[in-house]
Amino acid sequence: MTFAIIKERKNPPDRRVVFSPKKCQEVIKKYPQARIIVESSDIRIFPDDAYREAGFEVLQDISEADVMLGVKEVPIDALIPNKKYFFFSHTIKKQPYNRRLLQAILEENIVLFDHEAIVNENKRRLIGFGHYAGLVGAYNGFRALGLRDGLFELPKVENLPDLITVKKELDKIEIPPIKILLSGSGKVTAGAKEILDHLGIKEISTQEYLSQQKFERPVYCVIRVADYNKRKDGGPFDKTEFYNDPSEYESDFFKYAKTSDMFIAGHFYGDGAPYLISRDDAKRADFQINLIADISCDVNGPVASTLRASTIAKPFYGYEPQAENETEFDAANAITVMAVDNLPCELPRDASQGFGDMFLENVIPAFFDGDKNGVLERSKITTSDGKLTRRFSYLQHYVDANKTEV
Repeated sequence: MTFAIIKERKNPPDRRVVFSPKKCQEVIKKYPQARIIVESSDIRIFPDDAYREAGFEVLQDISEADVMLGVKEVPIDALIPNKKYFFFSHTIKKQPYNRRLLQAILEENIVLFDHEAIVNENKRRLIGFGHYAGLVGAYNGFRALGLRDGLFELPKVENLPDLITVKKELDKIEIPPIKILLSGSGKVTAGAKEILDHLGIKEISTQEYLSQQKFERPVYCVIRVADYNKRKDGGPFDKTEFYNDPSEYESDFFKYAKTSDMFIAGHFYGDGAPYLISRDDAKRADFQINLIADISCDVNGPVASTLRASTIAKPFYGYEPQAENETEFDAANAITVMAVDNLPCELPRDASQGFGDMFLENVIPAFFDGDKNGVLERSKITTSDGKLTRRFSYLQHYVDANKTEV
């Protein structure tokens, strides 16, 4: 079986890759029956020569491959019919901007496996870039703090070679005695927590965090879904019930907003769940948060200040709560916002290496053991005869919508 590392063609350019040259060697060593070819690319974090030196062919035409391995969406005109593809398609939530892409995939009899749908039998994701989003998002939050308050100047992550260098830059700064709130329980939160811990910021319990307004040193606490949601009738929080139907719950987040200076949003927000910060909340005189690093980046959703996704080039903007509009990130009375939605792109080498580790461990074996754990079957969106799989049949109306809509 021949796998191809494909060129990333989406703009803005993405330098990440599924497998580094070293990881490609590990694949071949572990599965000698596998073959890997590489599509030439002038933007990939690992240059063509690195793959050649590792013993792999670098080609302009990779149509001989059986399985195409990419990261971001493949432009429609670059799709090769009758192949198997792996990439983040951004279609499984019925994103309107990629409807035409999924239509084209079906028309070309392409079997699409979506990275986002690579899960175990308990629906827990097995691969992703979340940890690196958390790392970069937290770093960017502190970079915004330093710039806004004139405390220090951190360089952009995209201008640093790797995570080791990122941490060396953090070693040069000192964080004032602020209170930092971190939400979530997954890989994003773990990545952000790694930055907080590296900075030597003390983690405290939610009880201590809420009971004391000021500390002599910077502190943070991690809140999970049961900490910031409550039943409307005052009953006990039931996690299973909440995830299945959150309609009986309301936000209990404001108690943290009254005593926090900075909020790092690393949570997953499910449809229908209560908002964490409403626009009315942000207008209240006792709302204290003045900097939000929204790694989750749900635009016009559970965090009122996230009006739009920001960019790596211009990662910060301000939210003026009373007017409910955007302003400068350092404007008086504004909430400073960091809401970059492609954070791992800033750390492409480390992110690619971490992703490759997960992909080799969880996905590649399925091609050689008959998919005994069902990883391929669960992540497959389309079939070779131009149909949606049963698991993703809910996308049929999405696919059947106006064929001219892009």
